[in-house]
Amino acid sequence: MATFTTRVELHRAYEDDYEILHAAMEQRGFSRLITSDKGKTYHLPTAEYNYSGNKTRGQVLDLAKAAASETNKRFAVLVTESNGRTWDGLEQI
Repeated sequence: MATFTTRVELHRAYEDDYEILHAAMEQRGFSRLITSDKGKTYHLPTAEYNYSGNKTRGQVLDLAKAAASETNKRFAVLVTESNGRTWDGLEQI
């Protein structure tokens, strides 16, 4: 199973647009949370999402684009397949 970090930027968007995006991403299996190797869960930065599954980068990109399209805003999407992640300063749940 692969793990991906996906960033979606909505152009000229408002907070309500991001709420639509968050819901659309969640419906497609994305999460705004990340879990450490020690089992602690953290919030990802705004408009970044975690996805784990048996998909390719291209398939994850297509899912994110479909979600972003629901906002009716222009958007940019970046998908990175992870071989491990490390972070600092994220808010722990």
